[in-house]
Amino acid sequence: MSELIIAPCSYDACKYACTRYHYSKTVPAGKLFKIGVWEDKKFKGVVIFSRGATLQIGDPYNLSQTEICELTRVALHNHDHPVTEIVSKSLKLLHKNNPGLELVVSYADKNQNHLGVIYQAGNWIYEGYRKVTPSIMINNKKIHARTVYAKYGRNSIKWLKEHVDPNAHYAEDKGRYKYLYPLTKRARRKYETLHKPYPKN
Repeated sequence: MSELIIAPCSYDACKYACTRYHYSKTVPAGKLFKIGVWEDKKFKGVVIFSRGATLQIGDPYNLSQTEICELTRVALHNHDHPVTEIVSKSLKLLHKNNPGLELVVSYADKNQNHLGVIYQAGNWIYEGYRKVTPSIMINNKKIHARTVYAKYGRNSIKWLKEHVDPNAHYAEDKGRYKYLYPLTKRARRKYETLHKPYPKN
């Protein structure tokens, strides 16, 4: 097995991996904690944590924005080590550098036929199925509404049609499977009660 290195990386490395190895082809908006992945000193991609798509991310759990974050990208290419191992080590590095964090949220995209297998293998808590704010199709690319707002300062379809793409429209969205990863024993005990049976094919 090749040597695995998990360490903070630059924005340029993050952008390179996201645009080439992730189905969204985009870098998440907002403040990011960017982790690079190397095997035998060869760059294999990134794992990215961010504050998520909503300012209310911590409200359901009585947590502030400094106590919760979202795993927003796992963008990897031709790697030897299991994704579950890479994510697990990334979580440890995240917590080491951000000791006040209690909980990580992530979503498996039903539109991509994802069930969240890597989360199930990593002992994440499955909270349930969630409908989400529809993404927006711009120039034949599906972009999250928050990313659109971060780039253009607004995300109304009318404005986008007038100024960016006359064919801009909301994209069909099947929703997400929501998973939680407690970073402390206290958080694990607290949120374990939310655990539902894992979804299967």
